[in-house]
Amino acid sequence: MKIEIWSDYVCPFCYIGKRKLEEALAQFPHKDQVEIEFKSYQLDPDTPPYTGQDFYESMAKKFGSVEQSKQMAAGVAEQAKLVGLNFHFDTMKPANTFDAHRLTKYAKEHGKDKVISEKLMYAYFTESKDIGDFETLASIAEEAGLDQEETLAFLQDKQAYATDVKNNLEEAKQLGITGVPFFIFNRKYALSGAQPTETFVQALNKVWEEEKPNTSFENLATNSKSDAACGDDGCDIQD
Repeated sequence: MKIEIWSDYVCPFCYIGKRKLEEALAQFPHKDQVEIEFKSYQLDPDTPPYTGQDFYESMAKKFGSVEQSKQMAAGVAEQAKLVGLNFHFDTMKPANTFDAHRLTKYAKEHGKDKVISEKLMYAYFTESKDIGDFETLASIAEEAGLDQEETLAFLQDKQAYATDVKNNLEEAKQLGITGVPFFIFNRKYALSGAQPTETFVQALNKVWEEEKPNTSFENLATNSKSDAACGDDGCDIQD
């Protein structure tokens, strides 16, 4: 089974949804046969580099006012706690995530994309790091087991893995994805948003039952006494 996840690293419900899927996978007996691929999505491609702007002020235009931004953040933080996450909106650093997505594509080449995705979200929501900063991204990469200097060199090449990210963004448009997180199972079923863990469990079971290889067959023979066949030990010739 393959699950493709479109998400953005500054999307709180992407982190919450990721945890809920992980909770569901922990209950799924075939989790070792599930492949997960993270796809790039940008909620706001025009977000400027972090220059000290306050998170609530940066969200005020979207939510109406600073006070409404704070109310929204408080509600989301409470939901995050339910899945063991601590969001620190007061000190979050708004960032453009394009380079963070490039880093994920680079990490995938080294088998570290899942580790990087977790660390990027943790760095942004819990540690209040600027995930648009190259030095910060290189440090996060080192924590994930990648070479810091090599990562920094790759990041400084703005074209490196940029096409991979843009292809994901374009694919999202073609699939009609307008919000994240968005989960696609075997290119047949989809779930949008941070659904309850139980919903993910149901989806996993449904997809598995419908898509699993058929390893047993119904015997259509009408007379078992006519089973003339050969095996490793020779041929069984019926009277």
